[in-house]
Amino acid sequence: MADPQSADSARRGPEIDDCPPVDACARVLADAFVREPAVSWICGNSADARRNWFDATLRADATLPGSRRYTLTGDGGRPLAAAVLTPPGAALSLAAQAQWGARTLARCGSRAVQRTLRYLQITEAGAPEGAWTLEFIGVDPGAAGRGAGRRLLDRLFADTPATAGVFLATADPGNVALCQHFGFVTLRRLSVGPLNVATMLRRRTSSP
Repeated sequence: MADPQSADSARRGPEIDDCPPVDACARVLADAFVREPAVSWICGNSADARRNWFDATLRADATLPGSRRYTLTGDGGRPLAAAVLTPPGAALSLAAQAQWGARTLARCGSRAVQRTLRYLQITEAGAPEGAWTLEFIGVDPGAAGRGAGRRLLDRLFADTPATAGVFLATADPGNVALCQHFGFVTLRRLSVGPLNVATMLRRRTSSP
């Protein structure tokens, strides 16, 4: 997640796409999460494994009714940032679980499958009832400093009917203060393997 100040000097500013292709989101997130602790623990240092893991995971999330994807695109339609949300109580069908498992096993290896399931089992148990989950938000490293993260967050908060709030989990210590800046509060600290994971919630603010 990023909170840079907007500095758009182009004639037409970046645009938000609320129905982008899965592969466009996956490419941005794979680049954005290159040093994120949880993804590194799951995928190791392989760029191919990271890209394939995001592709398989986002394709699974896309099968959930009501799930949402966003990209912020710059000149020429190049995605600069991406975000993925899933609705309250969302659960993959058995078929979607099997497809995700097969894709991830074939492209990323058994460790990625096992560690993903372990991470989700521990972190998802803390999601408040009725809350949406911000699964991922990331900014392409080359777009840092342009306000892309802020633009996406503002849009998804405005669009999402999250009466119980928006939930997330982060294993990156640097993200905690940043999330607090956007109104998230820490719910719990969890240990997942070597990771210290913070679960956080942003409650819906009342309109004036």
